[in-house]
Amino acid sequence: MASGSRAAMAPPLHPYRRRRETSGPSRRSLLAGVAALGALGAAGCSRVPTEASADGGDLLDRLRAAGVARLGIAGEIPFGYIDKDGELTGEAPELAKVIFKRLGVDRVQPVPTEFGSLIPGLNSQQFDVVAAGMYINPERCEQVIFSDPDYQMLDSFIVRKGNPLGLHDYRDVVEKKARFATGTGYAEIAYAVEAGYAEGDILIVPDQVAGLNAVEAGRADVFAGTALTTREVVKKSNKAEVTEPFKPIVDGEPHVDGGGFAFRPTETKLRDAFNAELRALKESGELLRILKPFGFTEDEMTDMTAKELCGG
Repeated sequence: MASGSRAAMAPPLHPYRRRRETSGPSRRSLLAGVAALGALGAAGCSRVPTEASADGGDLLDRLRAAGVARLGIAGEIPFGYIDKDGELTGEAPELAKVIFKRLGVDRVQPVPTEFGSLIPGLNSQQFDVVAAGMYINPERCEQVIFSDPDYQMLDSFIVRKGNPLGLHDYRDVVEKKARFATGTGYAEIAYAVEAGYAEGDILIVPDQVAGLNAVEAGRADVFAGTALTTREVVKKSNKAEVTEPFKPIVDGEPHVDGGGFAFRPTETKLRDAFNAELRALKESGELLRILKPFGFTEDEMTDMTAKELCGG
């Protein structure tokens, strides 16, 4: 991820993830700021007409007529980003291209935004779907509806070479009083807090690149993100390394995250059609083929459902 953990939103940060570098504003103030940003962004750009809520919404029909679906992305490698050639790519956009093509929508168009503004931007109709590998969790499920996850993910840490403090999970971070960093809106915030780390002491940075920089510069002892994004970002570092992936503890139990696509709550028809195509890609094995170039492996494939991750 170019930021760290399927993070994002105007909802509460707790409990699960995927940015800002200060020591400790309250969760309430963070959320108010994100909501304000989302509102400002909405005011400054064109909107699509409000969709009908009856019978699962009419957005799919309108996208077919327009021939294009607008994707909210957050500039996170490998989840959704613009490459050095100016082209939209990443696991979520590439998967979206395939699925929307099957649904009769010929192309997709990126709408870049901050991860924390994805849900506000979706609900204010700045784009049609969030295609950013967003983690599915109960609090987000109160604001949007999700596809079933197209991948599952464990957490990992970026630490200095040799892992001098011996940090392997959130309990280690608390016990060794390590300086802890993660990304804005990341689920890793809640995981650290659940382990006993003071939320106000967490260093919040924009993304995993900033997290790597913080560790390399000695401003943080550890940066927490997804296993995939952390292992990718340290590849060119001579000062940092990534720890072995692990399951965070949620409500006393080991937890596995899953990421998917978010839709406005009225658009159940589009979500259900999207899910049907996603299931077909899973069954054929094509899903792994699409995601593999972005570092995903068989270990990241999942049969979990959005209902399970939403707590239903």
